Amino acid sequence: MKRFFYGILILVLLLIPVNNLFADDPPSSIDQKIEGLKSKISELQNQENSLTKTISILNSNIELTTLRVDTIKLAIDKLSKEIDELADEIDRLEILLTKRSELMLHRIPETYKRAVASDFGVLLFSSNVSDFISRMKYMNRVQEENALFLVQLKATQNDFGERKATREKKKVQQETLKKQQEEEQTKLASQKKEKQALLSQTKNSESQYQSLLAQALAEKNAIDKARIDGMKVGPVKKGDIIALVGNTGYPGCSTGAHLHFEVQKGGTWVNAETFIQGRDVYDDQNGGRARIGSGSWDWPLDGDVRVTQRFGKTPYSWRYAYSGGIHTGVDMVSSTEIIKAPSDGTLYSSSQYCGGGSLIKIKYIDHGDGITSFYLHVQ
Repeated sequence: MKRFFYGILILVLLLIPVNNLFADDPPSSIDQKIEGLKSKISELQNQENSLTKTISILNSNIELTTLRVDTIKLAIDKLSKEIDELADEIDRLEILLTKRSELMLHRIPETYKRAVASDFGVLLFSSNVSDFISRMKYMNRVQEENALFLVQLKATQNDFGERKATREKKKVQQETLKKQQEEEQTKLASQKKEKQALLSQTKNSESQYQSLLAQALAEKNAIDKARIDGMKVGPVKKGDIIALVGNTGYPGCSTGAHLHFEVQKGGTWVNAETFIQGRDVYDDQNGGRARIGSGSWDWPLDGDVRVTQRFGKTPYSWRYAYSGGIHTGVDMVSSTEIIKAPSDGTLYSSSQYCGGGSLIKIKYIDHGDGITSFYLHVQ
């Protein structure tokens, strides 16, 4: 009886979810560091913009992402260990289940034989009353043992099934964590690249940093002013030639000949990549060829296009403090200089001073419904 009690106690303990055993554990030192870094980044963002501040934010983000990668790795390692332990436990339970099932198959016929013998038959084969009582007690004990054995067999079957289900669940969790780890590692590589680009572009100079910020802001102001005093050229159709790729705005607002293609909707920046058709181009930012675009517009450039900077967070987008560090357009070059209208609309032209007196030429198309596309640095 004691063995049975201890067996059930062990079974109950095994069935307690592992997470419940540690539910009241205090936060780890890694969690505390993560929260500390989040607070630091939040405080830095409220400070006056400077190179020192930007580097501090980048360093904190790199450290934060590194901690997340380490935390995910610890979780993956923990799950791997638990999965291995569950595999061993499943193997043990499978052996135990096989043995108990075989034993049960042997006991059932024997028990049935005894069960069909009537009390009269037991009495008939008993030598005396004492022997009769002993035989009856033995048969009752056999029936009780069989009932207990059935309970144990059922418990083993349930435990076996639950262990297998738990292992599969942990495998799914492990795969999810591995994907998260890959995403965080990609993010970490991008952050390190962004910091290296910042140091390279500014030469670790505060004056150079402020100069580049001012140039980016001047370009943004030129676009805003162009919308106000741009001269109407007239209607254009998709595929019409509207300009040539240039380098106007250099050196104040351009670093070389390229097309800055930008789309705004209701005066707010939107991802131009969602308007142009999907196309295989060379992606300088991420290295290698990539399919960019998910809309219906034509690309403004034909030929072998190379995208030098995409929309969003890029190694150069730290310059665009006015947009929260987001590059608001798509920069590209091609084997052809001809810029074509990607969609129907009304064409406008503007020339604005930008950064130290340099002149930047801008074309833009009003497509209706509050959508405007811009083409910067044109000849």
